Amino acid sequence: MRKRKSRYLFMLPALLIYCIVVVVPALYSIYLSFFKWNGLGKKTFVVFKNYVNLFSVDVVFQTALKNNLLWILLTIVFVTSIALFLAMILNRSFHGRVMYRAIFYFPYMLSWVVIGIIWKWIYNPNIGFLDEMLKLIGCADLKIKWLSDPKIALYCVFVASLWQGVGQPMLYFLAGLQAIPQELYEAARVDGAGKISLFIHITIPQLKETFVIVFATLIIASMKVYDVVYVMTNGGPANSTQTLASYMYSQTFSFSNLGTGSAIATVMMMIMMVIIIPYVLFTTKED
Repeated sequence: MRKRKSRYLFMLPALLIYCIVVVVPALYSIYLSFFKWNGLGKKTFVVFKNYVNLFSVDVVFQTALKNNLLWILLTIVFVTSIALFLAMILNRSFHGRVMYRAIFYFPYMLSWVVIGIIWKWIYNPNIGFLDEMLKLIGCADLKIKWLSDPKIALYCVFVASLWQGVGQPMLYFLAGLQAIPQELYEAARVDGAGKISLFIHITIPQLKETFVIVFATLIIASMKVYDVVYVMTNGGPANSTQTLASYMYSQTFSFSNLGTGSAIATVMMMIMMVIIIPYVLFTTKED
């Protein structure tokens, strides 16, 4: 009993900090979502009106929700695939692989604001690198207003996010690949397994726990995406690149609708819980 009590006592400071920094603000945010409040005046209890307005009246919120779900899908498909592909290449033994690992990881070390500024200049319609390259190779007719077209602006912002976000999952996959016993591959090759069979029947199953970490971190990051959107488009054009985080910020701090902003934050939290918790429970259960 004394040992158990000592363990709990050692955990208590971290638990208190977590409750003060995370749990209490989250609960207070949920509490505020049931009120109409500008942050200064009297709170007006409106029950679920903020949520009803978001899903039935607020067109911008519905656009932001669709954009976030699309962002999650694009992230899982492209970021995971490219990160795994790079990890498998950089896991091989060749001259300079450490340097290449650093090169592909370097963008992840930059802040989102820096990433947004870099790619905003790349997409610049007058002197941007992308349009200048198209002009150089004789494809000037393909020049378009990358960040000014509502149909493609979100995808252009996602490309910037993709360039920045591949580094972290790549390292996770590298660590997972290096932990796979080479005896499994050697035994499978003796039995006549090819590269595709090795990848499907050995690599993917052995990376099960790595996939859990990668998917969980990518989904959380996708739900919180804000900085790069704010820097590159500020939610435009015509709110076509709004995400839940950017719209929550504008409602809370630009328009002083703390009740609406808290409701959006609660929706974000519920979406993450609905997606991540069942996934983690399913993928980590014992066979």
